[in-house]
Amino acid sequence: MKIVVATDSFKGTLSSVEAGHAMREGVLRVRPDAEVIVVPMADGGEGTVEAVLAGAGGSRIEAEVLDPLGRPVRAAFGQLPDGRTAIVEMAASSGLTLLRFNERDPLRTSTFGTGQQLSAALDAGATRLLIGVGGSATVDGGCGCAQALGVQFLSEDGTVLPAGLPGGDLHEIHRIDVSARDARLDAVELVVLCDVQNPLCGPNGASAVYGPQKGAGPEQVRRLETNLRHLARVIERDLGIAVADVSGGGASGGLAAGLVAFLGGRMQSGVESVIMLTRLFERVQGADLVITGEGRFDAQSRMGKAVWGVVACVRRTGVPVVVVAGSVAGDASLCEADGISALCAVSGPQDPVPASPATAAQQLRDRTAEFLRERFRMQGRSSR
Repeated sequence: MKIVVATDSFKGTLSSVEAGHAMREGVLRVRPDAEVIVVPMADGGEGTVEAVLAGAGGSRIEAEVLDPLGRPVRAAFGQLPDGRTAIVEMAASSGLTLLRFNERDPLRTSTFGTGQQLSAALDAGATRLLIGVGGSATVDGGCGCAQALGVQFLSEDGTVLPAGLPGGDLHEIHRIDVSARDARLDAVELVVLCDVQNPLCGPNGASAVYGPQKGAGPEQVRRLETNLRHLARVIERDLGIAVADVSGGGASGGLAAGLVAFLGGRMQSGVESVIMLTRLFERVQGADLVITGEGRFDAQSRMGKAVWGVVACVRRTGVPVVVVAGSVAGDASLCEADGISALCAVSGPQDPVPASPATAAQQLRDRTAEFLRERFRMQGRSSR
């Protein structure tokens, strides 16, 4: 029997690699003779580099960059086996998890460190940059990232604004100068891995939807929205690119829009890219079962999440796919019509998060084994 485990992370407790191996151990309790292949999944957010390197191979490279508040931090990116492709996740340098709760303030945070990561990848010889956008602490429209790569933002009196321009200061931008932008970018393919549809501005934009998650109150959200609208107008005037309403442009506080406008990036589905890089479709061939999962399975799982990407991929093969999730919301009950043959929750939707990764892994092992034992028992009955 061949079983493929292709799970997303269980955010806050287990990475996709850790969750995948816990599920594998659960499978082997029930079917010790099974061939179990773990293919970690991600959608461009936190854990994408780890998942891709585990599934596709390559090397992990660290660089010293600045965190969202301008403090030194070590951030890793991946260099893939072809030697020309680097995969970067902005959360490693500009992510919300790098800040204490009382430090969250998108008026003060910047994506400058993400630009430094990209520069380090260029130094390593990359000519193709894959940038996962998700989990950010920022709403700076990607201006900080652009500054780290030579783009200059000038005030009304012609003064170059300081590096690390935060979301609260975007209103000071009067002109954009890309003449000193890192020349290596002209020969680079830059791909933005993004699976949300939120635009840069408006009621579904970066400020309104994601600002509160990053520490912004109602007044700060209004200020950030005004600043992003101002930035979009200056971008369109100086660079000839309309970014205010681009689908996905609001990802990571507008970093996605900034990567397109300032660095010539193009948008691509994060989960589909990870599926392609890890050769999931190929690995599923001949499998008897695919197991996927995530921390919480609900209606939002259908909106570009890794689990749904796995389901869509596996559906083409005819192999049955089951979901093992940390918890399952009541609105996720229609999954059979979407190609999921069974759904299992590790705990109830209101149960507390496990106290430690070790506890979470143990629960996931136990529940996977219990779930599969019952599934195989029922299959055995139906075959008689």
